Order: sequence, then structure tokens, then C-alpha cells
Amino acid sequence: MASGNEHFSYSGPSQLNNVDWNNAHHRRSVAASLVEGVYSLEGDRQARRGGYQSLAPPWWEFFHFKLIQQLVDDDDHSIFGAIFEYKPPAYTYHSTIDQSPRYVIAFRGTLIQLDTLARDFELDIEIIRNGLHQTTRFAIAMKAVRDMVAAVGDSNLWLTGHSQGAATAMMAGKTMAKAGKFLEAFLFNPPYISPPIERIKDKKVRHGLRFAGTIIKAGLAFAAATNGNNNNQRSGNGYEDSFAAMSEWIPCLFVNQADPICSEYIGYFKHRKKLEDIGAGALSRLTSQHSLGTLFMSAVGIKGVETSEPLHLLPSAYLTVNLSPSQDFMQAHGLYQWWRPNLNLNCNVYKYK
Repeated sequence: MASGNEHFSYSGPSQLNNVDWNNAHHRRSVAASLVEGVYSLEGDRQARRGGYQSLAPPWWEFFHFKLIQQLVDDDDHSIFGAIFEYKPPAYTYHSTIDQSPRYVIAFRGTLIQLDTLARDFELDIEIIRNGLHQTTRFAIAMKAVRDMVAAVGDSNLWLTGHSQGAATAMMAGKTMAKAGKFLEAFLFNPPYISPPIERIKDKKVRHGLRFAGTIIKAGLAFAAATNGNNNNQRSGNGYEDSFAAMSEWIPCLFVNQADPICSEYIGYFKHRKKLEDIGAGALSRLTSQHSLGTLFMSAVGIKGVETSEPLHLLPSAYLTVNLSPSQDFMQAHGLYQWWRPNLNLNCNVYKYK
């Protein structure tokens, strides 16, 4: 969902006249602004705004980026992504410019507008059923990522996205990581498909539910490996090796504790660390690679449901949690929060061991 105000001069981070690429707030703000630029590109298209009436360009031009390609869905013809090139003027050169990206691929999330709602909702369902990788929109996004990596190298390219767009960027980043290409990624409010245990206020209840889920997952994973019930053969050593190899990719995840769509990442990583701290690292490694829902569907032989690797399973991440109060869901899930100054943030690095 877009920020609700597409005018950069009103709601954008216009105070960042001189970006310090070593500053986490600056990097986060620029990445989020480029995603907002994609939302605004599609908004301009639907509103038939062109030329000086276009609202999108300031979202990237303010930071000296150039739009070089729009990514268009082949179903509803909406703009769902864009490729930007960083073109700073010579007078802005300073020591931190070496930490800047040369190119950024940004993906928007769901737009609550008539022209895009049906297709975006269809893709949201695909995320829930672990089928995003089978969609034509993702195929277009993945081709763009592969082509850019081949042209400029993985160290010169950033991925970023919000909500559904964060899922697209995450899937693309995971795919490239499995091939040994580690792209810097900024993922805002990425969906985590799970009951919102993190929203339960009682810590003991939360911990109890997570521990019970861990035991059940371990049992189902062991049964699937023993009986050969895993339709995608995800329980073998090959998958485990792939998951471990992917641990070198450490995307930046930005979640809001009040957002039920993404807040479960908090518990996912915290619980895994608790298991490691009490000496249950092997159990942590096993269960972090599996989704309870996928294991259950595989174990009982449910047909017609995609049981491939769930999108939200990540070995490693830089997790930033916004602890600032949110008035409602729209604010907690909104993109604009990530360029606001003076946020109350909690940041942790979780590395797969």
C-alpha cells in the first residue's frame, strides 16, 4: 500500500539534501523513496498524469537517480517495478559515495485502486500459498535482476521493495544467493505467512506457543525425511546445504511491531536465538528451514497446494524493528514510516550458524 501522499515535497524526506551513504537512516530513506517512486509511477499511469503533472520523478531525482526501465506486468499492464541508475553530479563526490549503489531495482506492493486491485490481490494469494515464484510477474522481475547482475555485477546492484514488493525482492535475492550472488536488499514490511503470535502480549504464552510449534515442526520434518513424504525433497542434505549457503546473504528487513503482516519475523529470529542459547542449535537449524503449514500439508498428502520452500524462511538478516507507536494498521504497514526522523528502532543481526 502506498504512503497516501504521492507528493514528494509534502511527505518525502526532503531534508536529505546531502546523502551520507554510511548513514543507516539515509540509506533506508533513499531505498524507501525509490519504492514510493514506483507506487507513484503506477499512480501517474492510472491518473493519466504526464510531463510536469507527473508526481513520480521527484522521488528519485531528488537523490540523483535516473529511471532507466519500468517493469510492467503482462496481465494488467501495471507498473510494478523500476530500475534506477545513480548519477550524482561531480560536485557531490565525497568519501561515502563508494558505499552507494550504481543501480537499484525497486518493487511496489499492493495498490488499492481499481486498475490493479484484482491482479495484486491474486499475487497476494500466491504469496500465501508459496506460489509467487510461479507467477509471470515474478518471472519478469527475476529476468530483470539476472540481466542487471550479468551486466553490472552483484556488488553494484541493490534490491528494495515494500509489502508484496518486498516479497518479490526477497524471492529474487534468495534465488541469486543460491547461485552465489549476494545483493544488498532493503525489504520494508515483508509478509510473513503465519498466525500473528508476536501480537500476543503475554511473553510466556508466546514462548510456549513457539516452543510447541518447534517440537511439532521437528517431528513432522523427521517423519517427512523418514517416510519420503516431502513432495519437493526439501528435507534432504541438498536442501540443508543450500539453506546454509544462502546464509551468507544478509538482507535488511524493516518491520513494525504493530504490523501483523510482518511482525512475526521478530519472533522467528528471537526464538531461533533462544534455542541456540540453550544449546538446541541443531533443533533451531532444522526447524528454521521449515514451515509448519507446509510440513503438515506434505505429511497428510494434500494435493493442489504448493509445498515449495516458504518465502519467509531466511537463514540470516539485519532486522530493524520500529517500536514507535502506530495509530492504526495503515500507519504500521505504511512505507512512509521508514524515512521519518527520530524513530524508535531496535536493530539486530541474526546469522545462521
